[in-house]
Amino acid sequence: MKTPIVDFVRAYARSNTLRLHMPGHKGVLRLGMESYDITEIKGADSLFEANGIIAESEANASSLFGSGATFYSTEGSSLCIRGMLCLALLEAKKRGETPLILAGRNAHKTFLSACGMLGLDVKWIYPSRGESYLSCSINAEKLEAMLIGMDMKPTALYVTSPDYLGQRCDLAALAEVCHRHGILLLVDNAHGAYLHFLPEPIHPMDLGADMCCDSAHKTLPVLTGGAYLHLSAALAETFRGQVRGALSMFGSTSPSYLILVSLDQCNRYLAEGYREQLAGYIAKLENFKAELAAAGYHLIGNEPLKITIDSKAYGYYGDELAELLRNGGIECEFSDGDYTVMMLTPDLGDEALEKIRKCLKAIPQRSAICETAPRTCMLEAALSVRDAMLAARERISLDLAVGRILAAANVGCPPAVPIAVCGERLTEEVINAMRYYGIDEVDVVIE
Repeated sequence: MKTPIVDFVRAYARSNTLRLHMPGHKGVLRLGMESYDITEIKGADSLFEANGIIAESEANASSLFGSGATFYSTEGSSLCIRGMLCLALLEAKKRGETPLILAGRNAHKTFLSACGMLGLDVKWIYPSRGESYLSCSINAEKLEAMLIGMDMKPTALYVTSPDYLGQRCDLAALAEVCHRHGILLLVDNAHGAYLHFLPEPIHPMDLGADMCCDSAHKTLPVLTGGAYLHLSAALAETFRGQVRGALSMFGSTSPSYLILVSLDQCNRYLAEGYREQLAGYIAKLENFKAELAAAGYHLIGNEPLKITIDSKAYGYYGDELAELLRNGGIECEFSDGDYTVMMLTPDLGDEALEKIRKCLKAIPQRSAICETAPRTCMLEAALSVRDAMLAARERISLDLAVGRILAAANVGCPPAVPIAVCGERLTEEVINAMRYYGIDEVDVVIE
């Protein structure tokens, strides 16, 4: 597997060329990687006008993932989500339709900001009773019934799979329904870049998605911010020449070459033994999960490289269990009152599993905590997402927010999944849910 970006940057670093261009460090080593940190000099190509080494590297990635076309992002899946929705908007315009996105309610807040910027309307699919706001089980029957009952056909279905807790949708079944109804299937696969390389691939592009984003940096050896936008073969032809323009509408004109180098190097990593390494590690991880279950831990989710503990079932709040792990030298991906989430990769090796095992087994099981998390609230949309996001606003205490219209998502990352959506009128029930998840102030529209 060739690595054209890596080769160019290394050659330039060795050339001792006088750098009368950006960045300002001029290749002088202070942190240690400055010599590789370049800009769009001659021969380095340009991310949003790629026709040289970046285009060659992206083509390598596309062949590895089996997509119709793959494009790099140095601004994470956030940029890819915005690009996907922009392309969906263009498709609706081409069809002469009013753009409408049918979306799982557990969408990342970037989805909301993209809809606001593009003026897209959203019809929400809500979680089933008992599900966390971080999950949204959407099956083919539920989707079919919704599509039949809608007055206006959506342009696309947008789902998050895997979600933050490691739950996966049946994307193959959803793709069949979508395509039968003539709508696109868009997938936020930020947590699942590795899924194509399983013995039985279950990546969204393997299962019929039209477009998806992967945060390469979440599960592959890529620097933070490295991501992929994948298109099916049919859409790659449909949007020939338009994808880079859609991405450039939202992306920085100064993409990080350090991130591009890591994406390029990852192609070689994926091509040279990764499948076998991944299969062996997941087999060990499955045995480890079974051992944890036998010890009394209740695990949820069906994503292979994620361990999600229903902490209350073991007698601890999720944040409490995460703090005990932190005291043992283990930092988790995410925790809240309900769950503790760990993301693993083969790079951790066997020693890491042994460290987690010792730490978790040293924590005594207690009586289950019966307190249930708030259910996801169905709220009145008083304004569109766009109008609410761009409205004059003020920040107020939750105690004063009943009846006000939400202007901003007011959630951090992780998990960056809004409890209420911009433009919705806040009720006592949703305010109680926000309080449960640690929110005490909200931005509301000045009416």
